[in-house]
Amino acid sequence: MKIVSKIVLTVDDSRTMRDMLMLALGDAGFTVVQAVDGVHGLEVLDSMDQPDVIITDINMPRMDGFGFIEGVRSSDRHRATPILVLTTESDQTKKEKARAAGATGWIIKPFAPDKLIDAVRRVAA
Repeated sequence: MKIVSKIVLTVDDSRTMRDMLMLALGDAGFTVVQAVDGVHGLEVLDSMDQPDVIITDINMPRMDGFGFIEGVRSSDRHRATPILVLTTESDQTKKEKARAAGATGWIIKPFAPDKLIDAVRRVAA
């Protein structure tokens, strides 16, 4: 029987952060697909298999994380896909705005890889 790994779409304008996510999630057995901002994230999402989890930053050029989350949630295909926000922002108002847009959870950067993996596994289950 073939074991299929869970697919995670990461959306972050920082190459360093994308690389860190690729390393942490890849080492944990996830298949990682990357996008560089919200616009690119929606384009990638339309062209890929259904991801099990999406991880997005908030502060990005062209389209921020709030716009990206709203775009994901506007699609019937992705309405139930878990979305974790991974950001340096700790402002409660922004957390509430992300939750209202459709975010599933919120993780503050810098992240501990094991905590991130646990969160991804929890929402992907």
